[in-house]
Amino acid sequence: MASTVNPVTTTPRLGRYTIDTNRSSITFRSRHFFGLLPVKGTFAIRSGTIKVAEPLAESSLRVEVDAASFHTGNGQRDAHVRSAKFLDTGRHPLITFVSDSVDATTVSGTLTVCDVSQPVSLAIVHSEVAAESFTVRATTRVDRHDFGVTASRLMAGKRFDLTLEVTCVHR
Repeated sequence: MASTVNPVTTTPRLGRYTIDTNRSSITFRSRHFFGLLPVKGTFAIRSGTIKVAEPLAESSLRVEVDAASFHTGNGQRDAHVRSAKFLDTGRHPLITFVSDSVDATTVSGTLTVCDVSQPVSLAIVHSEVAAESFTVRATTRVDRHDFGVTASRLMAGKRFDLTLEVTCVHR
């Protein structure tokens, strides 16, 4: 039985975990058309591994996201974002995140998009711990220009608010 816990005082049991991609998601919010219209969408997590260690600072994680899974519900926009003008998913099929440091409230690491790597910190806003799994919700904001994705400067949103809801299962 899962229960909501304070992430500052409770951690999952030690060991290796895999991300259950069927129960995990990445959602985003941005604005387009001169910042007037909201855009919501998703990315699919392809795979991920987490090592929970003692002390917690020695924990690590790696997540791979399918860049071509960009989805907003607008087929024309989605195809445009997947094109060479933006994400160029034919040449750059993966978006990756690898942690550098982990504590009870933050995971910091390197996000790589279109072969450009930048530091990113994820704020852990909620967690649930069960005997053989745990779920974490974390948020961050990224600026697409930091990754060289600069097309349509006025029409497409510059910043993306990302929310990751990830369920991890003990191996």
